Amino acid sequence: MHQTFEVIASRAVAVRRPSTGAPPSDHPVIDSRDLLRGQREILIRHGDREYRLRHTRNDKLILTL
Repeated sequence: MHQTFEVIASRAVAVRRPSTGAPPSDHPVIDSRDLLRGQREILIRHGDREYRLRHTRNDKLILTL
C-alpha cells in the first residue's frame, strides 16, 4: 500500500543546514527520514503528477515519475 503525501512549503519539517566546512547554502536540507517516516516508498504529488520516492536496500533514494 502506498501513501500519498503533498509537499507543502509552509508545513513544519525538520530543516537543517549542513554542518560541513563549506559556506552556507541558500537551500534548506530536509532529512529523508522526515519525508519517508519509516516507509520504504512514498508518493509525492507535484502539480498534476505523482512521483515515487523509494529508499533502496543499498541505502539510495530513487525518484521516478
